[in-house]
Amino acid sequence: MTRDLFASRAEDHLARVAPLATRMRPRDLSEVVGLTGLVGEGAAFRRLVEAGRPVSMLLWGPPGTGKTTLARLVASQMDAAFETLSATSAGVKDVREVLARARHRLETDERRTVLFLDEIHRFSKNQQDALLPGVEDGTIVLVGATTENPFFEVNSPLMSRLTLFRTEPIPPDDLERLVDRALGDTERGLGEWGLSIEPEARAVLVSRSGGDARLVLNTLEVAAVLAQGRDVTRIALEDVEEALQRRIVRYDKAGDQHYDVISAFIKSVRGSDVDAALYWLHLMLDGGEDPEFIARRIVILAAEDVGLASPEALLVAVAAAQALAFVGLPEAEYHLTEATIFLATAPKSNSVGAAMAAAKRLLREGPTPVVPAHLRGSGYAGAEVLGHGTEYRYAHDAPGHIVDQRYFPEDVEPRPLYRPGDLGSEAEIAARLAEIDRRLGRDGRRS
Repeated sequence: MTRDLFASRAEDHLARVAPLATRMRPRDLSEVVGLTGLVGEGAAFRRLVEAGRPVSMLLWGPPGTGKTTLARLVASQMDAAFETLSATSAGVKDVREVLARARHRLETDERRTVLFLDEIHRFSKNQQDALLPGVEDGTIVLVGATTENPFFEVNSPLMSRLTLFRTEPIPPDDLERLVDRALGDTERGLGEWGLSIEPEARAVLVSRSGGDARLVLNTLEVAAVLAQGRDVTRIALEDVEEALQRRIVRYDKAGDQHYDVISAFIKSVRGSDVDAALYWLHLMLDGGEDPEFIARRIVILAAEDVGLASPEALLVAVAAAQALAFVGLPEAEYHLTEATIFLATAPKSNSVGAAMAAAKRLLREGPTPVVPAHLRGSGYAGAEVLGHGTEYRYAHDAPGHIVDQRYFPEDVEPRPLYRPGDLGSEAEIAARLAEIDRRLGRDGRRS
C-alpha cells in the first residue's frame, strides 16, 4: 500500500513537470484532434478501439501526429497493460521479456497487454521475427509506429499480421484549437498562467509546425515562458519567433525523405518551377544530404529532362559537380544553386530518353542485325576481297555532307527513332533533320 502511495505521488510529480505536449495528451478519443479519418464517427480504427478488441496494427505517419496517443488509447479502452519499447534501444532480449510478462498476465488474471513499439522500422529482421509468435497467438496486441514507408522497412511476415493505419499532419484549424485548449486548461495546460496569444502569433506558430501537434505545444510552452519573462500576459509574435528560432529542419537523409524530397526536387526542375526546386534543394542541403548525391541527380536531369533543348545544361551540371569536388561545401552551394536555376528555367525535352527507348524497342522486336557490307570496317588486308567497305560513299565529299545510302541493316526498315522537341536548340535541330530526311529519301518525323 505504501509502495502504491509513493508510486502515485511520483506519477503526479512527473505529470506536473512533463512537457506541455505530454501533459496535454488526449485521455480519450473525444480529445483527439485532426485525425478524423481514424477517430471520426464510423471510422474503422474507432470501431475497433471502442469494441475493446483491437487487432495488432501499424501506425504510419509524420512525427507529432498522435501515434503514441492512439496506442495508449487502445490500451486504455481495453483495460490492458501498456508496455513500450523503442526500436532504437531495445533488442530481442527485451522483446522476449515483454512477451513473457504478457503471457504471465494472461495466465494469472486474463489481462491483455498492448506493446507499443516506437520506430519499428529500425528493428532488424531478427528483432521483427521475435515479435511474430506473440502477435500470432494473441499474447500481445502490437501497436507499431513508424515515420517511414513500412512496405520498405517492415518484414513481409510481420506486415501481413498487422492492420495498417495512416496518421496525417494535423490541419491548421485543429492546431489552433489545440493552442487555445492548452492556454485555457488549468489542470494540465497553461491556464493558471493567465496568458492569451496574439492571432498573428498563433497563425505563425501553426503554419510553421508542419502539422506536428507536439511541436506546436512544446513551442507554445517556450513562447509562454518568454512572455512571462517580459512580464506580459499576451504571447506576441516575437515570443513565437524566438521559440521557433532553434527549430531543427526535419529531414531524415536515411529514411523516406531521402527519396521523397529528391523526387520533389527532380519533378520541380522538370516542371520548370525554379522556386520550388530551390526550396527542395536547400532543404536537402540544410538537412545534411550527401551533396554528391544531389550533384549526380542534377547531371542526370540535364540529359534526361533538358537534353538537346539546351545542350549547355549538361555542361553547367557537370561543372557544378566538378566545382563541388574542387571547393566542397558550403561554397559549392552556389554552384549547385546555379545549376538548379539553369536547369529549371531551361527549355525542356525528353527526346533523348524517348530515342533511347525507341532504339531499344527496335532491337528487341526487329531481326538480328547484320551490318551492310559497305558499312563494314575496311582498314585491313583482304577487306576489299571480301567486299567490305568497297561501295561506301564518303559523306564529306557530298553536297551538304549528306549521302543517300543505306545506314540501317538490310532487314530493318529505316524509321525515325529520334523526334526532336520544338523548344530551344531542338527547334534548330528539327530544321536540320528535315533537310537530312529529305536528302535520305525519308518521310520525316511526324509523331
